[in-house]
Amino acid sequence: MNKKELVEQVAEQANLPRSKAELVVNAFISNTQDTLASGDVVQLIGFGTFSVADRAARKGRNPQTGEEIHIPACKLPQFKPGNKFREMIK
Repeated sequence: MNKKELVEQVAEQANLPRSKAELVVNAFISNTQDTLASGDVVQLIGFGTFSVADRAARKGRNPQTGEEIHIPACKLPQFKPGNKFREMIK
């Protein structure tokens, strides 16, 4: 499912015009991104938790040259599914 299909599903299920459903989806994405960028966590009970994880610096290897390179530390978005969501997928 892509964003367009998600907007159509939200519009159908919430009985909204497509334009308003698109505003809802965009607002959710924007607020989630802003919350994670500020270092907070987004927790949706029954669905899952969006958070930011620290990834340590490490050594890597260029597969073309075999040269060892340094990969700096960074922060990455992370998603941990909730129990109900996990059970639905089994």
